[in-house]
Amino acid sequence: MKPRLLVVEDDYENQKFLEIFLKRKFDLDICDSADTFYALIEKSKFDIILMDISLRGKKDGLQLTKELRQNEKYKNIPIVALSAHAFQKDKENAYQAGVDAFLTKPVQNEVLLETLVKLSPSLQN
Repeated sequence: MKPRLLVVEDDYENQKFLEIFLKRKFDLDICDSADTFYALIEKSKFDIILMDISLRGKKDGLQLTKELRQNEKYKNIPIVALSAHAFQKDKENAYQAGVDAFLTKPVQNEVLLETLVKLSPSLQN
């Protein structure tokens, strides 16, 4: 069985690319905002989350990550941050929020897949 991956990404083109690229290794759900994020995470159990840091709406990916880390039910889900912001401060903020890995856009396909596979508990067996 493939691990369940939640992709949090508000750009439609990126969503489509990630879906096509990642669906052979993961069962995917995609959301584009904090609202749809909470609806999905309460409905399904995810093995890993790919979190865009810059999201439209009231909350960004860092805020969502912090909230997950404070929630007993979700605090151990691996989170991979994906950001167009490549400054050291952005990376530090992401790790402080609780991400397990930080990747910058544009990310190489192999690096993205390798990182997600490495952090997916069900792919370690």
